[in-house]
Amino acid sequence: MAPVIYALAGGILPALIWLFFWLREDSRHPEPDGLILKTFLLGMLAVVLVLPFQKGVETFFPSLAVLPLFLWALLEEVFKFGAGYFGGLHSVEDNEPLDPLIYMITAALGFVALENALFIFGPLLDHNLTQGLITGNLRFIGASLLHVVSSGFIGVALSLSFYQSRSKRIFKVALGLIAAVLFHLVFNLLIVNVEGSGTTAAFTVVWVGVALLLLAFEKIKTIAPR
Repeated sequence: MAPVIYALAGGILPALIWLFFWLREDSRHPEPDGLILKTFLLGMLAVVLVLPFQKGVETFFPSLAVLPLFLWALLEEVFKFGAGYFGGLHSVEDNEPLDPLIYMITAALGFVALENALFIFGPLLDHNLTQGLITGNLRFIGASLLHVVSSGFIGVALSLSFYQSRSKRIFKVALGLIAAVLFHLVFNLLIVNVEGSGTTAAFTVVWVGVALLLLAFEKIKTIAPR
């Protein structure tokens, strides 16, 4: 029982730290706490729902080639988008341009919380506390932000097209989803297939993405409400 509790704590608490950081970007008109919690929990649920599909991909494509990594990335981005949609995106509280980005990041961090807990659980089950701590720390600064930035592509697309027609919004969200999947795929390819400097390159790409996401926040804040 103890490894489960430690793994959940190691997954959820860092995700909440990141969530607090990003919610500060919406401090002027914050979203309801209950809706943020709902979106976060749906992000966690998305991990459970996506696992069987990823297992199916693994069965058909046992190697870590481009196609299975692409399908994994596609599945995760679609399910995170679903968590964001059924969380806050379809609610009446999604009423200003910055809101979609906040909800997409919240869903991504819910996904991060449970995914990281599962990664930490293995080493803890083997009584390897040091490895569990290393895994948690690396995912805190790497994979966690990968999910935030990739879902951020979709959130930015929704936010920038907030006052546009439905057809334009659908088109831009599709572009955002494609960008999210490709970004996710590049990270996975760097981690899996590039020896030596691959991890460093992947982390660099993610942190560049974080910088661009922060710039996008500032741009979206300048969109006048109607």
